[in-house]
Amino acid sequence: MPTNQQRREAAKRKLERQMVRRQQALKRRRIVQAGVTVAAVIVIAGVVVYFQVVKSDDGSATASPSSSAAPPIDIPTQRVVEAKRSTPLPNPTTCEYPATPDRPAAKPANPPQTANIPSTGEVNVTLSSTAGNLPLTLDRSLAPCTVNSFVSLLQQGYFTGTSCHRLSTEGLQMLQCGDPAGTGKGGPGYSFKDETFPELTYGRGVLAMANAGPDTNGSQFFMVYGDAQLPPNYTVFGSITDAGLQVLDKVARAGIDPASAAQSADGTGAPNTPVTFTGGTVDN
Repeated sequence: MPTNQQRREAAKRKLERQMVRRQQALKRRRIVQAGVTVAAVIVIAGVVVYFQVVKSDDGSATASPSSSAAPPIDIPTQRVVEAKRSTPLPNPTTCEYPATPDRPAAKPANPPQTANIPSTGEVNVTLSSTAGNLPLTLDRSLAPCTVNSFVSLLQQGYFTGTSCHRLSTEGLQMLQCGDPAGTGKGGPGYSFKDETFPELTYGRGVLAMANAGPDTNGSQFFMVYGDAQLPPNYTVFGSITDAGLQVLDKVARAGIDPASAAQSADGTGAPNTPVTFTGGTVDN
């Protein structure tokens, strides 16, 4: 018959064996749990990678179906009421196009003529682009010197081969073009004065000159397809036809190139749908 000492030692050995088995079981559970966690992470990562990068047939990485499309934008359909001068300008008038040595021409261009410039009537022109044709109506009564310069540059082929470098879809809804350098700093090597007046308003259908301050007009212009709450500091020289607005709407809805927008301070940038001018005609 076992003694008390023997029973105590047997119980102690039994307890030690139980503790070892419990530790081994706990270790196994931890390993399984860790394995499940790792497997889950691998599966999730695999799913994410699959949906973020999908190989095209040629083996190059392309955007996946999960890539976010351009956010929808609200474009008004109503044209803005076109401004008119309360007092007509002298007809004909004289214009000045001084050279800008500090801003040399981004593309060779000759300054337009300066004398006997008509300040009445309209000029219909069409800018052909990779996104579609953009018919415009230029109004001499609003800005005769601006119309004179624009038509001259168009006839010289200055805009051909240039791309619209700046699209804005919020607040100011417009597409800016006319810079051969594509940086927003290029011009024809000359400038001319603003042709503004207090009654100017901006909105859908307006064609206006971009500038870097008072009397710094050159070749850059912007086409407004939507809202534009601006002070009357930008020369309005015509309007965009309904056909041209349809092209601009399409470009605007396609959105702004994210890489280009990331480099700007205001979120504007090159359009996702490139607008490169392939030619231009004066239709009358």
